[in-house]
Amino acid sequence: MAKKTATRVSYGDALLELGKRIPDMAVFDADLAASTMTAVFGKAHPDRHFNCGIQEQNMIATAAGYASTGRLVFASSFAMFAVGRAYEIIRNSVGYPALNVKVCATHAGLSVGEDGATHQYCEDIAIMRSVPNMTVISPADDAEAYHAILSMAEHKGPAYFRLGRLAVPEFNDRETYKFQLGKGVTLREGGDITLIATGLMVAETVEAASVLQSQGIDARVINIHTIKPIDRDIIVKAAKETGKILTVEEHTVIGGLGSAVGDVVLEEHPCTVVKLGVQDVFGYSGEAWTLLRQFGLNAEGIVNKAKQMLNK
Repeated sequence: MAKKTATRVSYGDALLELGKRIPDMAVFDADLAASTMTAVFGKAHPDRHFNCGIQEQNMIATAAGYASTGRLVFASSFAMFAVGRAYEIIRNSVGYPALNVKVCATHAGLSVGEDGATHQYCEDIAIMRSVPNMTVISPADDAEAYHAILSMAEHKGPAYFRLGRLAVPEFNDRETYKFQLGKGVTLREGGDITLIATGLMVAETVEAASVLQSQGIDARVINIHTIKPIDRDIIVKAAKETGKILTVEEHTVIGGLGSAVGDVVLEEHPCTVVKLGVQDVFGYSGEAWTLLRQFGLNAEGIVNKAKQMLNK
């Protein structure tokens, strides 16, 4: 069985490494450092770690001010607060001047579990991909999250990272993995249908493809870690070669990965696209994997949806 690690843990490890490399880098948090894992950086570099308290708007505004001096800043809280509460500041103080602030939000999506609907933020990708100048990244496992953070530290401009609370299987090797901004990754070839996933749904999609293979269905699997800018080439190729695309995301089907893929397909090579995700409803309190299963966001749910598409 594959080792499991939450991408928020990988974020903490990456910050620790960057702290050694970049002496004037700063990390801001909104009184959740133990949960977002920025406490790891704070312990090593207390003079560059700032707890702004439970005031996310001020955290982003202060991070923007720091970045305006030409320095790199990471700012973190739960997705519900980092994006939901601080959106206007992100838009006007980070996106508009294109400052080098990396908003790294943890505890995104339904998998916050028992925290319930008020904390299960399933709209963040839709909101952040609409902000001009903003890069949006949703890593699938430990190695991808770690190297995405390291890579984007060298990329000038605003970025949003969607990180999770839930431990997910490691299918990449941290020692050998190479992150390429804006490049999707084909994890499995197939000609009957394409499954395109992001974040913690990638591992479930790979498992689903194995089940489909055992039933005589040849499913291609693509990991889209960069939702903006999205890899148009890999999507168009899949549309041409398989004719059917199922997108899978732990996010609302409105404006997220599925919408981004659909835009490309509509413009470049129309084909059938079905979006598996949160269907315009709020979540509710419950154990994370139980919730995901009930929303169809597990290997079994992906298999069922893919077979429905193929049977039509």
